[in-house]
Amino acid sequence: MSNEKNKKLNAKITTEVGLLIALQVILTRFMSIHTPIVRIGFGFLPLAITSILYGPWVGGIAAAIADLIGFALFPTGTYFPGFTLTAFLTGFTYGILFFNKPKSHKRLFLSVLIVCILLNLGLDTLWLSILIGKGYVALLPTRIIKTLIMIPVQFILISLVWDKFLLKINSFIGAK
Repeated sequence: MSNEKNKKLNAKITTEVGLLIALQVILTRFMSIHTPIVRIGFGFLPLAITSILYGPWVGGIAAAIADLIGFALFPTGTYFPGFTLTAFLTGFTYGILFFNKPKSHKRLFLSVLIVCILLNLGLDTLWLSILIGKGYVALLPTRIIKTLIMIPVQFILISLVWDKFLLKINSFIGAK
């Protein structure tokens, strides 16, 4: 009986993560502003939800899968594995700071700073400079502006989703 219950639980989790990956692909590829060196989008929301619910490894792997599926189905430029690494590290970071932990504005702000500054501004700018052959410093001004916009956007939206969506899901699941 326990084995059957585990199979059902694994199927449920796989389905939920798959839906969150699909939502991440849609929000990243279709509901974002694209320029050659900057993408402003909302794909971070389902990624944060995945990481909050299932932890750093599932969040990181889901982010990498979403990046690969998004590129395979809707390519925008040349594939570069560095962006997939950044996606994985983003999901992993959210999971480390959020999974099985109470909501904390300090932890939320730290995660947004790590993701926006170290990963998106730092690593993604490095990957872009390698990919398009422009100097790292030449790419920074536009990407710094994007980072300054995305820090409060990510902080506010993840906080709202956590309050309005995830806490209700947890109380609903806990009630059963």
